[in-house]
Amino acid sequence: MSFRQTLASGQEDWNPDTYLELMRSEVPAYERLQEAAVAASGDGARHVLELGVGTGETARRLLARHPAARLVGIDSSESMLAAARAALPAERVELRHSRLEDALPDGPFDLAVSALAIHHLEGAAKAALFARIAAALGPGGRFVLADLIVPEDPADAVSPIDPDYDRPSPLQDQLAWLQDAGLAPTLVWRERDLAVIEAHR
Repeated sequence: MSFRQTLASGQEDWNPDTYLELMRSEVPAYERLQEAAVAASGDGARHVLELGVGTGETARRLLARHPAARLVGIDSSESMLAAARAALPAERVELRHSRLEDALPDGPFDLAVSALAIHHLEGAAKAALFARIAAALGPGGRFVLADLIVPEDPADAVSPIDPDYDRPSPLQDQLAWLQDAGLAPTLVWRERDLAVIEAHR
C-alpha cells in the first residue's frame, strides 16, 4: 500500500504504529522535508493550524519551535488522531476529526502548516483550500506547505504514489493558486518531487 492512501479521502488504512517507519522508507528526504517546513514556520507563532496532523510528528516539531504556541490540528483518520493525542501535550493541542475539504477551524491563525497531505486533492480543490487558508490567517499570517509535487523532470518522480488517492500538482500551478488566494509564496526548499513553500498573507 502506498503511504499516501488517506488524509483527504478519509480512508482508515493507516497503522499509526508503523506510519513513521513507512514514511521514512518511502520518502528518503522525509526528515529534511520536516526540518525545512519547521524552519520556514519562523519564530514566535502563538495560534497554529495544522492540516493533516497524522501521528503528530510535524506538530511535535512545531510546538518545540514555537514554545508559546497552541495548535489546532485536523485529520480525517480517527486512528491517527488517537496516536497524535497520545503523543502531544493536551494542554497545548486541540485535535479535530475533519477532512481537508471541510470548513476550517475558526481563526485567526498566525501560522498554518501542512506536510504531505494536500497532494491528495485535485487541483481545483487545492486552490479552494488555499483560499480558505488565507481567510483563516490573520494579517501577516504565514502558510507553510511541505508536499509532493509533479517535478519538471520525470526522473525526479521518485516517491511512490497511488493514482486513486494521490493527485500531486506541478510547483508552478501551486504557486499560482497561492497567489490567487491572496498569499505571497516563496519556494524555500526542494528535493526532487518534494517542495516546501512559504506563503505570507
